[in-house]
Amino acid sequence: FPGLADVSISQDIPVEGEITVPVGSHSPDEDYSTLDEPVKDTIMRDLKAVGKKFVHVMYPRKSSALLRDWDLWGPLVLCVSLALMLQGGSADSKDDGGPQFAEVFVIIWFGAIVITLNSKLLGGTISFFQSLCVLGYCVMPLTMAMLVCRLVLLADAGTVSFIIRLIVVGAMFGWSTL
Repeated sequence: FPGLADVSISQDIPVEGEITVPVGSHSPDEDYSTLDEPVKDTIMRDLKAVGKKFVHVMYPRKSSALLRDWDLWGPLVLCVSLALMLQGGSADSKDDGGPQFAEVFVIIWFGAIVITLNSKLLGGTISFFQSLCVLGYCVMPLTMAMLVCRLVLLADAGTVSFIIRLIVVGAMFGWSTL
């Protein structure tokens, strides 16, 4: 680099901070890094965390640890499942249902933005990804209702099918608002 050859650095500038590794007894958990763990263990740990959050959505309990340990795997699976079921139709159909697929993601992301902004304006400490995680997991009753409705539609598309689907959606709505 031209011009930097003339710059001299004094050798007597003190180094600040502690750069040595402390020697002593500490637990094996302190020096265990997830970069060193096998992929199978990482996937199983994440699946257990997602499973705990699914159970928490089905049977709500007060737990701040679930909000603090946010993840986006469960909401991704739920949103993709709901979007694929909403897309519906057959492969040769003219109406491909593409807008419904995108609408699910837009509604979830916009909802998370609104919830985060509302919380921040009221003095809350929730982050955007925490609200996205909570809102994404709360889509589970809707996804389950959509799955049941799709299965009922496979059997019959008459008035009885409509009544069953109406009851299922009402029950899932009631469950999600408890």
